[in-house]
Amino acid sequence: MGLFWGVPFLGLLITIAVAQTVWPAKWERHYGALTSLWIIAAVVPLIARFGTNGLMALEHLLLLEYAPFAVSILALYVIAGGIHIRSRMSGHPAENALLLALGTLTSGVLGTPGSTLLFLPVLLKSNRWRRYKAHSVVFLIFVVCNIGGAFSPIGPPLLIGYLKGVPFLWTVRMMFLPTGFVSAVLIAAYVALDSMLLFRLEDPAARASHKQQHDVIRLEGAANLLLLCGAIGLQIFCGSWHTDAAIPLGSMTVPAPDLLRLFGLSALAAASLALTPKGIRAANEFSWLPMKEVVVVFAGIFATILPILAILEAGVNGALGGLIRMVTGTDGQPINWAYFTASGLLSSFLDNAPTFLVFFNAAGGDPVALTGPNAVTLVAISAGAAFWGGLTYVGNAPNFMARTMSEQRGVRMPTFIAYLAWSATILLPTFALTAWVFFG
Repeated sequence: MGLFWGVPFLGLLITIAVAQTVWPAKWERHYGALTSLWIIAAVVPLIARFGTNGLMALEHLLLLEYAPFAVSILALYVIAGGIHIRSRMSGHPAENALLLALGTLTSGVLGTPGSTLLFLPVLLKSNRWRRYKAHSVVFLIFVVCNIGGAFSPIGPPLLIGYLKGVPFLWTVRMMFLPTGFVSAVLIAAYVALDSMLLFRLEDPAARASHKQQHDVIRLEGAANLLLLCGAIGLQIFCGSWHTDAAIPLGSMTVPAPDLLRLFGLSALAAASLALTPKGIRAANEFSWLPMKEVVVVFAGIFATILPILAILEAGVNGALGGLIRMVTGTDGQPINWAYFTASGLLSSFLDNAPTFLVFFNAAGGDPVALTGPNAVTLVAISAGAAFWGGLTYVGNAPNFMARTMSEQRGVRMPTFIAYLAWSATILLPTFALTAWVFFG
């Protein structure tokens, strides 16, 4: 397959970027139709060219890739939406930095979607009085939605390594230092930007009024914490459950672990809806609209990205073989900074789980060697796949979710292009420093 098969995916990204910048109101009304056009542009030629094989590939994508993604995101959204944290935080730079740090650490325990859904509402409420608050959400996307997930293999992409034989505690031990380093640099940059510039432009009277309205610190909907832990545990269990049991469905079979995941997460979400008082969701400003946009847009991303993933799976023999060959020197030894950069750049636009798997296999695919003599290479691949997702809104589902939830609650977020300018200015120098320190 040639690179021209990636045109629908590129077209979808350009549509999102241009529509959010030039016609934001129209995008909000017509994103479903625009996304559908690019899905058709990707699917019809695929079926026309490859016939039954193309159709089967789409069925596999729908049932075994997109459905688990959508159900997982929806279940976590519902469950975390039933947890309301009342705090006395007032939007001070130091308080926001503490919130970002806690959220980053929690991402290693609950995964990036769960942590995002817990800490984003707290950040938005504590900063509601401020005029300048979009940058706080941008930094939350950097560290909570992406980088914090590298502290452990709780979720993709590092869960892929665990399922391939990389020890759980090896990932925790080896990723702690680079993840902590990048998190510290970015949170320090946030404090510098907010305290030295933006916070000084705020109205002190507005802050004083906001502080007087604060409630005591309290956690409501604590039963949902158990459901949230159950959802994370269920996904880890299903990912590590190896069985031949499967259910026929159409022209393919659905493995038993995937069915258990779908029905189990749906049951947990239903339990959350039944057990959580409506007042808690009202206090959280719970709405289905953010999830609607995430589910629709990522349906387009999954459909249009299928040919690109097929090209990547072809390895050095595919149309992107040159990119994969760039990570190995003429002496046959891995170039670790190149692994970090290549896996990162692809994870900025593509799904980070298959990107991790592509470079894991390119590095030999042997968990014994990659946790032994070539340990730095696996750390570089893991860091690239996990860290760089914050470079774009579509690099990771929690990014788009955080943007949509913030917009719905009155925060004017950067457009796709403006966000890319933010991330390039802040993240790329940080990643260059990281590559020099850890993978140079």
